[in-house]
Amino acid sequence: MTTPLPLETVTGARQELTVVVPVRLLRTPEWDQGPFPFELGSRRTDAETRATYFAPASARVLYGTADRPRRWYRPTSVVHDGVHLIGMELLRTATARNPEHALAVLHFTVVRPLLPVVRAIAGRGAADGDAAMLSGPLDPAVLLAGLAEVTSPNGTFAISRPYTVAFLTPEAGHGPALRAGYEGELPDTADRWLWQLASRSTPADFPLAPETAAVELGNAVRISADWSALVLRQGAAFLGHRADTGDGDFYAFGALHSRTVYLDALLLGSLQRDHIDELTDELSDVFDTRRLARRVATLERSIAAFRSAYWRQHLTAHGPANELLLAFQNQHRLPDRFGEILAEAADYSRLVQTQESQQISGALGMLTVLGLPLGTSLGVLQVLGDESVSHLLVALGISVVVTAGALATRYGRLVLSSLRGGGRP
Repeated sequence: MTTPLPLETVTGARQELTVVVPVRLLRTPEWDQGPFPFELGSRRTDAETRATYFAPASARVLYGTADRPRRWYRPTSVVHDGVHLIGMELLRTATARNPEHALAVLHFTVVRPLLPVVRAIAGRGAADGDAAMLSGPLDPAVLLAGLAEVTSPNGTFAISRPYTVAFLTPEAGHGPALRAGYEGELPDTADRWLWQLASRSTPADFPLAPETAAVELGNAVRISADWSALVLRQGAAFLGHRADTGDGDFYAFGALHSRTVYLDALLLGSLQRDHIDELTDELSDVFDTRRLARRVATLERSIAAFRSAYWRQHLTAHGPANELLLAFQNQHRLPDRFGEILAEAADYSRLVQTQESQQISGALGMLTVLGLPLGTSLGVLQVLGDESVSHLLVALGISVVVTAGALATRYGRLVLSSLRGGGRP
């Protein structure tokens, strides 16, 4: 029995890597506007082409418009230790509390084993020095100097490590990834390889529990018999299931999609996660003000704006992009979290309505308490035809005494309490 080929020693026929890093924009980039326009034959994946895959609202979020640009790109070429940086993008992802927030997208090709590279980006130590992968000439802080700052790992929207999207196609000798024929059975090792690329780990780093392995690996998206994808919290991966024949192979198109439309679906999920994080923060401090009604109204506007611009679970008629977005959302529990936000906001709205009703009732009660003694006194004087100023003053004094006495009763105290109902709970 032969020992299975370990993925950490494998260099695929075609290896692409995209790294997404949260940053803070220091100024508007002077780069070309739009997403990086990868080309394949006569096909150019610019903003106009990609927008056809998405709903208009999602396209505006991902690509911006001519008068409100949100995305910029710059071709570049930096080669370091078997990794070639071919281009960079910046996507503005501003929120109300973080107007300078953005995502830097770095596009690489890799000509050495891919798993050690993504392990290094994940911060897993390596004896061969891979732990310094995004350093030196490939350090995002160096590449974006003067334009953007990498977000602190402890700051808002921080993720523990950059998000990676890995793409690998096998050669004929990479049996653990290969399907038995064009539509034959897929070996269990294929999904193990897929898991390692997406989780940026080896079995020694993160051994899957046998009791849960079937569930974890069952989340793989079968794009076709040729290739599969897996989306996890800190990374995603695409793996081919037949030998890549080189130039002219379908996998060139697959690699193009993984860098463009499928990447954009994951970027939209990242934007959704960031906005849901911010909405959660807004909910947590809703009572940190005496103006509860205004605070809740602002929160409801924020939720409505998020739903209109960002919250999409069905991007396009092209199924895989939808499945990848749903997989990202499920990894971060976004549908459940947004449902909880809606429910909590509805509770706060009902609380405000209740307080406003109490205040209105209190105001009407106060008018009754103040107006009834005064109205009665003046009515008696009018009936008697008494126009004496002294008697009028006496009547007013009696009205004040009666009103003060009424406010000291249980009903009066309830009226005053109702009028104070809009304060801090």
